[in-house]
Amino acid sequence: MSVFKEFRDFAVKGSVIDLAVGVIIGAAFGKIVDSLVNDIVMPLISVLLGRHIDFSNLFIVLGSIPENVPRTLDALKKAGVPLFAYGNFITIAINFVLLAFVIFQMVRIANKVRVKDAPPPPPTPEDIVLLREIRDSLKK
Repeated sequence: MSVFKEFRDFAVKGSVIDLAVGVIIGAAFGKIVDSLVNDIVMPLISVLLGRHIDFSNLFIVLGSIPENVPRTLDALKKAGVPLFAYGNFITIAINFVLLAFVIFQMVRIANKVRVKDAPPPPPTPEDIVLLREIRDSLKK
């Protein structure tokens, strides 16, 4: 029974609950970044390149395509045609870079807030100050 008690104590600790909340918020935040990349950043990149590019449909066919299969990523995948789908990788890499940058900024801000909230060091006791003055005067 002690194993179950230890597990219960571990599961209800604040740090485990904080971790669970962090994972849930992180998943929701990941969806926001996905939307940012797919709905805002990638269309802007397409406009800057001068033509509409759907990065998720960029691929290179590595095998032969059957005659009656359309040349779309989904249709070719369903048909089992080997593909080098680099466009989806580009989108996911941009997602990662943006997510990492935003998390970096959040941690940076949190660290600044923590430093400001830290209590100032206690003043040096008078006897130590006097001993330092005596030491400094003896050095001279």
